[in-house]
Amino acid sequence: MKKQFAVIGLGRFGGSICRTLSKQGMEVMAIDMDEDRIDEYASIASHAVICDSTDEKALKSLGLRNFDHVIVAIGDNIQASILTTIMLKELGVDKITVKAQNDYHEKVLNKIGADKVVHPERDMGRRIAHHVVSNNVLDYLEISDEHSIVEVRASEKMVGSTLQELDIRAKYGINIVAFRRNGEIMVSPPAGADIQPDDIMIVIGADKDISRFEQHLINNEI
Repeated sequence: MKKQFAVIGLGRFGGSICRTLSKQGMEVMAIDMDEDRIDEYASIASHAVICDSTDEKALKSLGLRNFDHVIVAIGDNIQASILTTIMLKELGVDKITVKAQNDYHEKVLNKIGADKVVHPERDMGRRIAHHVVSNNVLDYLEISDEHSIVEVRASEKMVGSTLQELDIRAKYGINIVAFRRNGEIMVSPPAGADIQPDDIMIVIGADKDISRFEQHLINNEI
């Protein structure tokens, strides 16, 4: 069965989620107060509904408790975002993801029971910061408050060495979980795997350890 998603708020963030889920063949209900936005997404989402999500009666009429996942992507109205999240919890929605505007908003959302809080502007800022600091860092994904996954281009010094010889896990406390080589992914590479030019290493570990690893790459120490 197709999973059912509802996206409340069709700004840039919510609209992007709606489009992506729809392209993946998911059943998506698009919800917004703006009639023009609903008209835009009527041909994209499975259903597009004009609704004020802070109106408890209107929200209840949408049957959202039967959906697998509701994403609250309301723009700048923090009060509306919080109130909508509270009502979704009271309706018994199984999983709720909410976009936070700032750290205070995020704290409140966590306290009222949001299952996942996303902070797109902050997270994108972190990713860009990692990109600009080092040419070797290609992508950066936070998986918890203290751990991340990073895609790192192998340095010239690494080429020709094996993972065992580099001993990155022992030196930095991080794990190379895969290589990307010529468009192919090598998962759990063996210790004897040698590094080739243009190899991309997918690394997972604590942020402090990854930062130390990145710093040594910047300084051309590895």
